[in-house]
Amino acid sequence: MWNIRKDKMHRSKRYKSFSSGFQKSKEYELEEAVALLKKSATAKFDETVETAIVLGVDPRKADQMIRGSVSLPHGTGKKVRVLVLCKPNKEDEAKAAGADMVGLEDYVEKIQSGWAEVDTIVATPDVMSVVGKLGKILGPRGLMPNPKTGTVTFEVGPVVRELKAGRVSFRVDKNGNIHLGIGKASFEAEKIVENFLTLMRMIVKMKPASAKGQYIKNVALSTTMGPGVKLNRNSLLNTLK
Repeated sequence: MWNIRKDKMHRSKRYKSFSSGFQKSKEYELEEAVALLKKSATAKFDETVETAIVLGVDPRKADQMIRGSVSLPHGTGKKVRVLVLCKPNKEDEAKAAGADMVGLEDYVEKIQSGWAEVDTIVATPDVMSVVGKLGKILGPRGLMPNPKTGTVTFEVGPVVRELKAGRVSFRVDKNGNIHLGIGKASFEAEKIVENFLTLMRMIVKMKPASAKGQYIKNVALSTTMGPGVKLNRNSLLNTLK
């Protein structure tokens, strides 16, 4: 978190106060790290708890592109705006499941015009020939429906309900990192821990056979306005066994 004054960057007093309470080079146990983060989250809004995971993969290789979705047991604490792109025969099912927006041509035109007021998009397979044209727009935003994340499906009802309840999608970036929000600072510590471990178990399960060396290289937790707290990798891996 930065305050910018006279073209110089200064750490805020709140940031400095928290930083003095932990060692940057130390690797913390999961529960201890979560307790530190909750203590530090003193912003005037409910800060998001985020994780940064460094994987030993080469995303340039198709078989090492880690991408998927997982249902967090306690959700993310964020209201998810879901758009379902489908033909009329699936609209009622999508609406009944809680989709915020349902349609096709009108939303395709809005997206092409720059509209982006949506968090997740689900599409049925029979409209992907139309939706595919939005790839260059939605891809960089992480919004492009994809079978690997379960967002290209005829089962729109169950998928929408899962997304509204806390299912999140993740993918490794070009440097082998995964960044994802896993809850809110207001969550009970146990819920943050359970959400995090649910995500980690899914990522471990997805380890490519071709990945050599350390798969989970580094893991850290942070809040929206706070610094990252490194986790003890060996202890974490033992927990995940």
